[in-house]
Amino acid sequence: MHTMWKGTISFGLVNIPVKLHSATENKDISLRQLHEECKSPIEYERTCPVCEREVEKEEIVKAYEYAKNKFVVLDDEELEELRKEQTDKAVEIMDFVKLSDIDPIYFEKSYYLSPDEGGTKAYSLLRQTLLDTEKIGVAKIIIRSKEQLAMVRVYENTLVMETIHYPDEVRDVKEVPNVPEETELGKKELETAKTLVEQLTSDFDPEQYKDDYRQALLDLIEAKKNNEDISTAEPKPTPDNVTDLMEALEKSLDKNQKKTKKKATKKKSAKTGNEEKSTSKKTS
Repeated sequence: MHTMWKGTISFGLVNIPVKLHSATENKDISLRQLHEECKSPIEYERTCPVCEREVEKEEIVKAYEYAKNKFVVLDDEELEELRKEQTDKAVEIMDFVKLSDIDPIYFEKSYYLSPDEGGTKAYSLLRQTLLDTEKIGVAKIIIRSKEQLAMVRVYENTLVMETIHYPDEVRDVKEVPNVPEETELGKKELETAKTLVEQLTSDFDPEQYKDDYRQALLDLIEAKKNNEDISTAEPKPTPDNVTDLMEALEKSLDKNQKKTKKKATKKKSAKTGNEEKSTSKKTS
């Protein structure tokens, strides 16, 4: 697993040398743009609209636009010095809080933490302490030239660092248009909705959720690559155009009950089949 960052995490006077590894990967399928006539990849050039010419990489500088077409230029040495001042510092856990105190809207990206040389015991100490106290650590870290607020927690026996947004990066919910105030709801509607939620409640199993669009796109690419006939999948049934809320809830309950019965029948058939196989093996 690729190491993205090496440093030290500390809580109190305890220092833990660690390595940072990305915990997730983007599996989006990238499509290139081609010239339809000759199927060549389209190239993009860096050009200056004032000088009307292509600009070489070494001619480009970084700047901050503080007003329309007004810039403060920052050279690479200044940025590198500023970055070095922050990066050289150990990542200090500033506070310990409950995970439930942090709303998921703040979550950004997950990283695995592994102990670096000589850090195994301190790593294990922090892991066990977090488990026993049911707390997470709040810290700051510099990743790719950006200071990130982060939390350190335990996931399946491994320390995980989760970068989280700063409060000023989360937009004010009051800016969301057309959010209704308290609405008077019928007692029967609410009870039926709760019943539907209860019927649809299950243990979270991430393995049952698949990216159907990505798989369909991969199948399409593979078929075209092999010059095979492309059969389009049957369209999903269009939802009933039910405008009455109570009617929609009742139809949902009925539909879900039928689904549950089908699942139960499949499970029973599978179980019976397994039992028959087991009996057959014992007999033989």
